[in-house]
Order: sequence, then structure tokens, then C-alpha cells
Amino acid sequence: MDFFDSTLASVLYWVSTVGFAAAALGTAVLTVTLKRNALISVSAVLLAVGLITVALPSPQPPLFVALLLGVASFALAVIGGSPAAGFALDLATQGSVHPGAHGGIMVDRGTPTASAPREVLRGGLAIGYLERAAIAGALIAGFPEAIAIVVAIKGVGRFTELAEAETRERFMIGTLASIVWAAASAGLFVFAVR
Repeated sequence: MDFFDSTLASVLYWVSTVGFAAAALGTAVLTVTLKRNALISVSAVLLAVGLITVALPSPQPPLFVALLLGVASFALAVIGGSPAAGFALDLATQGSVHPGAHGGIMVDRGTPTASAPREVLRGGLAIGYLERAAIAGALIAGFPEAIAIVVAIKGVGRFTELAEAETRERFMIGTLASIVWAAASAGLFVFAVR
């Protein structure tokens, strides 16, 4: 007898799966609201448990559950990626990089002829939201090749700002953390409906 032969077992499975996705999303929203990037680790654990749950052999989700998981995983990808990238950057730089007034970072060119420090990577927060929306949307729609297009556009757009080492480091760490978060979040939906 298969575990999912029982309707009750199937219902409990999908309620717990949607519950993990909703809890991860709620924690991500709380993280953004409180501006405490370290709280995203709780959301990451809930996301990981949700991914393990949907990776197990399971029945096809009802349409309503698939829609809920699609919306929750998309929102989690977009909202949670910012504190996830911020947390990864905080761990990597250990407070050595100072934020700018417009969402970038302040860098000193280190030459005697250079003027005051300047802000680079401006608009990173908005770009990150768009990047994660495009990645999660592409994965949910079944078009993973679009990730290469998103990364290429972002790299070309930022190319002129990547002269300083701290800028390149921040760009790579932030982009990778953002992509991994978006892909993992979208994975909740992708694995559930496979």
C-alpha cells in the first residue's frame, strides 16, 4: 500500500508543503520589515525543508495547491533574495564596505589624483528584485535557459563599474546569492508539479 493511497495523507502532505512555503515567505517578509538580514537564515531553513518535502515522491498537486505554491515561491524568490544577498555580503565583507546613499557602495580609488570616494553599483536593490523576478518566472514557466540571458544583461550593464576589486567581489557574491535564492525558491513549485 502506497502512503499516498490515503486522501488524508495526500492532504496532509500538501498542507505541510504549502505551510513550509508560507512560513518561509512570512519570515522573509519579516526579515525585510525588520531590516535584519540574519533572520533570513530561518527562512532558508524553512525553504530547505520545503524543498526536501517536494523532492520526495509525491502525488500531483491539486490545481489550487499548485497555484498557491507558484505564487508563494515566486514571492519568496523576489522578496527573500534581497536579505539573502545582503546576509551573504555581510558575511563576506565583515563590515569593511560602506553603503552609499543610493543603494550602492562607497569605493576609494586609492590614487592621489582621485577625488572623494564615489558610489558604485547604485540601484542594486531594484536590479536584484527584477533579476530574481525574471529568474523565478523563467524557472516556473519552464524556461531555465533565460537565467543565462538575465546574468548576461546584468553583467553587461555593470561592466564599467567593475574596475575596483571590492566592486567585483560584491557584484559576484550578491549575484550568486541572489540567483541561488531565486532558483531554490522557484524549485518549490518546479519539484511539486514535476
